[in-house]
Amino acid sequence: MKIYEIFDEEMDRPVGVLLYYEKQKVCIIELQEDLDEWTAPLLFTSYVKRKIYTIPRDISFLWVKERVIPSGRQNIGDILAHHHMQSYDEIKFLEISEGRCSQDSLCIRKTDRLPEYVSRRRETNVVDCVLLEDCRLLCFFANEEVKKINLDWLKNSGDVDKIINNERLYRSGQVGVDGYYVTFNDSIDLPAQTLYAMGEKIPLKTADFLAFIRENVVDTAQSCKMLGCSRQNLSYMVGQRQITPIRENVRGNLYLKGDILQNK
Repeated sequence: MKIYEIFDEEMDRPVGVLLYYEKQKVCIIELQEDLDEWTAPLLFTSYVKRKIYTIPRDISFLWVKERVIPSGRQNIGDILAHHHMQSYDEIKFLEISEGRCSQDSLCIRKTDRLPEYVSRRRETNVVDCVLLEDCRLLCFFANEEVKKINLDWLKNSGDVDKIINNERLYRSGQVGVDGYYVTFNDSIDLPAQTLYAMGEKIPLKTADFLAFIRENVVDTAQSCKMLGCSRQNLSYMVGQRQITPIRENVRGNLYLKGDILQNK
């Protein structure tokens, strides 16, 4: 991850940071919380009005694109050759220009430290997410809190209706870059801060959940040993619905330990 301070030379103060994740080519901009609609960069005023200071990845990347030479410029090949670049790279061009633009007084300065306010916000980023039935998410956050979110609660947020009405789209859900969002089909993002604010807190810690998995989930070999039977016998019991796998795989299944013990 690369970190750039966004500095306003006219106000002589930093206004936020740009985080760039090189592998995923994702940008996230974090703004300072004392900004208002008059001091925030123009593109972000609508977010600041709503007290949103972590800018979504698409809008963050749009800010970058607005400050660099467009990829469709007629002489882009000559420009790339002049800067010894093999391919077009928005962030490289942003570094070359120091992020300056004729329409404002902002620039960027590379740094290797996250501001305290960014570290604090990242405590509510998503560490992991379980897709439950009926379009409910079980989210594990960096601060060890666990919350359940019913997507019906977010119906008025962007394209959430599309997720609710499309099972395949819903099942594509996964944690986005650095836990800043949960993304569906890598196209519809639900911000971590929204999930944290809307979620129903569960009296459970991430460590408790992991302890449950370690102590109560067994594989096929462990199940056979506990039951004193062969894989064929275990397969027969599964076929007779005496035991139900919690996850099936051609190389072996996973079972709840309690379910195995009940059939011992």
